[in-house]
Amino acid sequence: MKWHDLNEDACPLARAMGVVGDRWTLLILRECFLGVRRFDGFQKRLGVTRHLLAERLKRLETMGVLERRPYQQRPLRHEYRLTPSGKSFAPVLLAMQGWAEHNLPSPTPTPFTFVTRDSGAEVDPVVIDRKSGQELTHRTVLMVPKPASGQSAADLPRTDQAEGATVAGPKAK
Repeated sequence: MKWHDLNEDACPLARAMGVVGDRWTLLILRECFLGVRRFDGFQKRLGVTRHLLAERLKRLETMGVLERRPYQQRPLRHEYRLTPSGKSFAPVLLAMQGWAEHNLPSPTPTPFTFVTRDSGAEVDPVVIDRKSGQELTHRTVLMVPKPASGQSAADLPRTDQAEGATVAGPKAK
C-alpha cells in the first residue's frame, strides 16, 4: 500500500500519515515554519533532489497544506505558503520536537526552538485537553475503538496501557 492510498482510510492517524508520512514532507513543513517559501530555498536547505522536492510540494499543495503563489511574472516563479490547514500543523511539530528533545538527545545544539510571539520565551510543549485542561499522556488517555451504531462504549473491550490488562468499559479501579 502506498502512502497516498491512506487518504480515504477511516483512521485519522492513517489519513494524516498519507499526507506527512515521510521525512521529506515533515522537513519541508519545518522549513515553511522557519520562513522558507521558494523552491530553491527548500532545495538548498534540505539537499533533496529537485524531482523529489517538486513531488512533495505538489502533494502538499494537492492536500491543501500549502498553496502556490506567483512572486515573479517573467519568468513565472512561485512560492509556497502554508494554508490554514498547514498552519494548524504547528502543534504537531511542537509535540514532535518536545518528544525528540526529551527522548532522542543530541550532543549538537538544536538549530531552532519555538518561542511565544508575545514574550519571546522558549516553550516546553505539552498536549492539553481543550475541554478539561488536563495534560494528556499515556497515563491519562486510552485509545479505544469507537462503538458501532447501537453499541455502547462500555461494551467495547480495551487494553488499559497503564496496567497492561484488557478490560471492558470505563477504567477498572
